[in-house]
Amino acid sequence: MEKIAEKKHHAAQWFKELRDQFCSSFQKIDGGEFKRKKWNHKEEGGGEMSIMKGKVFEKVGVNISTVSGNFSEEYRSKIKGTENSPKYWASGISLVAHMKSPKIPAFHFNTRFLVTGESWFGGGADMTPTTVNKKDTKHFHDKMKEACSPYNKKYYPEFKKKCDEYFYLPHRKEARGEGGIFFDYLNTGHWGKDFSFVKGVGLRTLEAITEIVKLHKDLQWSDNEKEAQLIKRGRYVEFNLIWDRGTLFGLKTGDTISGSFKTGSDGSIDLTSITEGNYTGSYKLSATDTKKIINIIDVSEVLDLSTGLSKCVEPIVIYLSKAICSFEYP
Repeated sequence: MEKIAEKKHHAAQWFKELRDQFCSSFQKIDGGEFKRKKWNHKEEGGGEMSIMKGKVFEKVGVNISTVSGNFSEEYRSKIKGTENSPKYWASGISLVAHMKSPKIPAFHFNTRFLVTGESWFGGGADMTPTTVNKKDTKHFHDKMKEACSPYNKKYYPEFKKKCDEYFYLPHRKEARGEGGIFFDYLNTGHWGKDFSFVKGVGLRTLEAITEIVKLHKDLQWSDNEKEAQLIKRGRYVEFNLIWDRGTLFGLKTGDTISGSFKTGSDGSIDLTSITEGNYTGSYKLSATDTKKIINIIDVSEVLDLSTGLSKCVEPIVIYLSKAICSFEYP
């Protein structure tokens, strides 16, 4: 049986290898080049963001991190294995891809290995098209089934259900996209099999994305289709700001944030009397501003997804706003 140090090493090494495979495949399709930027965690470890703005991929980020530290007292009680110690170690990979063509869906993927007094894998993959293409949906879900079936016949239906429930906008009563799979706290007692499953999810996701992108990248689109894509991106950031577990996790471990959040049918976002730390203000993101959501490639740009801890020096609400549009302090 492998020791926990060896498991950590193998997991972190795999996430790095998978990052390189994603980047290499996407560069071959696009002709562009990823730019990388390292960052340091405020306790121990850090990560590296790889971002490409290309001809096919309007903006795609493939980010990895390996960090360790102590959970806050507030969140310690909500995490498994922290009864005797707040210490944690986490490594993972996160990908978000937004396309220039509205004919190609946006894709999200992440997998992680987290160690406290216990250890487990988590992650998943999902697809968000502008307009539903049933063949693409079937293609993507078939790949998820391929990843799940060799390990447990119940995995796909269970993880699909969790994904459908998670990526849902309650106030709009609509799903964010066409779903995929989502899993957490995966520890069957057979680490090697669990790790093999997680690797398979990554590889099948890579296949699904590259195959779907190649299928549609040369198709023409209309101005109306592009407009619909931009509005869809507004929904994407709406989910990340209001419902995303990683975002909420980070906000809960940092300063207290309060205020109201309203969204318009045209894609506008109105944040009123936002208070965070010593900052208080109100501002509105117009429908035009929310179309610039491509500038938020992933919450991992501002949060360490492994722990949910903020990587921002300034208030995270302001940071996110600046990333969406040309924000000016009131």
